[in-house]
Amino acid sequence: MSVPRLRSLSGIKPTGQPHWGNYFGMIRPAVELAAHHDAMYFIADLHALTTVRDPVAMRRDSHGIAATMIACGLDPAQSILWRQSDVPEVLELTWLLSCVTGMGLIERAHGYKDAKAKGKEINLGTVSYPVLMAADILLYDTDVVPVGKDQVQHLEMARDMATAFNVAFLGAPAGGTVDDEAPWDGRQLKRPKAIVQRDSAVVPGIDGQKMSKSYDNYIPVFAPPKLLKQRIMAIKTDSTPLEEPKDPTTCNVFALHALFATPEQQAALAVKYRGGNFGYGHAKLELLALAEAHFAPQRARYEALMADPAALEAILADGARRARAIGRPVLDRLREAIGLPRLPL
Repeated sequence: MSVPRLRSLSGIKPTGQPHWGNYFGMIRPAVELAAHHDAMYFIADLHALTTVRDPVAMRRDSHGIAATMIACGLDPAQSILWRQSDVPEVLELTWLLSCVTGMGLIERAHGYKDAKAKGKEINLGTVSYPVLMAADILLYDTDVVPVGKDQVQHLEMARDMATAFNVAFLGAPAGGTVDDEAPWDGRQLKRPKAIVQRDSAVVPGIDGQKMSKSYDNYIPVFAPPKLLKQRIMAIKTDSTPLEEPKDPTTCNVFALHALFATPEQQAALAVKYRGGNFGYGHAKLELLALAEAHFAPQRARYEALMADPAALEAILADGARRARAIGRPVLDRLREAIGLPRLPL
């Protein structure tokens, strides 16, 4: 008797071309998850609206995320890939969850606290961002969500909102301990579990900080060869002379090299660092060769997909149809539980 596959869900915002941090931290692990899960992937264009004000960029970058996911190994025939805004049910669920979510929970959200501390614009979308994120997850009876260590709070908030809704409308005991190992009753909102990528290190940018578009320290996944070389050669290093031994464990170039290298390649580079007469420029060229070999075939696939926007739209439309076929029954049963009529088909 075969064991049912768990349903996983991942999302990524369309805010520019993905960089190496996105690739190693989210894209590659999420695509690999499809081998053992019923995997769903959405392009979080509604989330991006808290900051994006350029409609041309929004359309282009949404296509760019779709093309990136497919070029990196996602099979849209086996998994589901769609644009968040093409599934209106997620917005209704956001409102339903908003009505059982206390402001205390929202004010503890890392994103809200960070925006407030840094004096950034705080619009209602910024405040309700965690509720929309929870709706993205809960609408599909998701079993597991792959997250990095810094994203666990988002998943925990979704679980808290599911519990609040279940208590308010579906007979879950108030104030009791939730037994996540108990069989799901098929009526309540399912409380998903996190798949925490504990062994995934933070990908450093060219300045040594965490790679981020906001720091302009990133290396695009599909940078053309000339730009790729420029960004790699700009990686910050110390001033140790070429002839002196160097410590690979403190070098940003070495840390990025580890993302692509085999253990044998990484060990060989460490020997060169410690042996002297080996400059950081040499290490950067070795990193360039590995990165180009890794991404060149994917970049060709990405460029072909971006050249055919109609094909991308067809993939996203099919994905939205399949996502709605899963999410609509969930919303129907929630409407019934709270006393609202089911929507006409």
